[in-house]
Amino acid sequence: MTPLFYAGANRQPISLDEDAVAARLGDGTLQRDTLVWQEGMADWLPLHRARPGLFAAGPPPLPSAAPPFAAAPGQGTRRSHEIDFAILGDDMQIVEIELDPGETVVAEAGSMNYMEEDIHFETKMGDGSSPNAGFMDKLKSVGKRLVTGESLFMTHFTNRGSRKRKVAFAAPYPGKIIPLDLTQFNGELFCQKDAFLCAALGTKVGIAFAQKLGVGFFGGEGFILQRLNGDGKAFIHAGGTIVRRDLKGETLRVDTGCLVAFTQGVQYDIQRAGNMKSMVLGGEGLFLATLSGHGSVWLQSLPFNRLADRVLANARGTASNDSGSVLGGLGNLFGD
Repeated sequence: MTPLFYAGANRQPISLDEDAVAARLGDGTLQRDTLVWQEGMADWLPLHRARPGLFAAGPPPLPSAAPPFAAAPGQGTRRSHEIDFAILGDDMQIVEIELDPGETVVAEAGSMNYMEEDIHFETKMGDGSSPNAGFMDKLKSVGKRLVTGESLFMTHFTNRGSRKRKVAFAAPYPGKIIPLDLTQFNGELFCQKDAFLCAALGTKVGIAFAQKLGVGFFGGEGFILQRLNGDGKAFIHAGGTIVRRDLKGETLRVDTGCLVAFTQGVQYDIQRAGNMKSMVLGGEGLFLATLSGHGSVWLQSLPFNRLADRVLANARGTASNDSGSVLGGLGNLFGD
């Protein structure tokens, strides 16, 4: 099939498979007036003129990123419970979630801060996104969580009363809680393995392995990622100041420890940090994460391991120049 080209940054032509046009329109990569061209066309045209069928029935629906989950009671065809929330605090934040009668939120063990009466909690195997799955299927699914260092079990908090009630979850260290509506990201998000805090029932919390060996050997925190699938709200936590970057064909190089999350369409790889002199003496670690493509990326200014390194260094009475990467400390081998 002849590819379709669209005008990227600096009018650089970027090829796109025909069956991916609707998805890129849904995630905002393509706009109604984005210039496109295909073999056989005399000139570049706005997308709405080149593909009028895409706009005949309004905006295209977001493509499903995973098989549909079983609908929760009273939720119709929606897979996840609809929850309301408020973020409280500044540097040590709390997310306070308001649950209607019968609604449930799932969270990592030990993250609950407080809850009102009528909120009942129960520890269950898995995230509850597939309530009809058999025991062995559940065991196989949650067993993957052991690879990330997480527990096999998650805690389910349900409002069993007749009025709206609230339950709150606290961030584990200084930073920010990031609320994310997964429907805005094609139903899928990848995040660092310790970033997930809680989510509406119906959200599937799995794992994803980076596909390239370079990421596995040198990616540190980024080798094993958590994959969040669903159509509800999820909350992740990161340290320090949070920056969101929207990539539209650009490439971004970051310290591996500073990467928090990214969406579909972003390619993740590990590359050498400059020449040998820069790698050894630069203090930025030996390798950097390279992010490219089309999608959103969230970065943190204070990875927890960087904070821990500073605390331990001061406890020993020594200074440290380690970077956020797990390999950053290798540079000290060449120090005093």
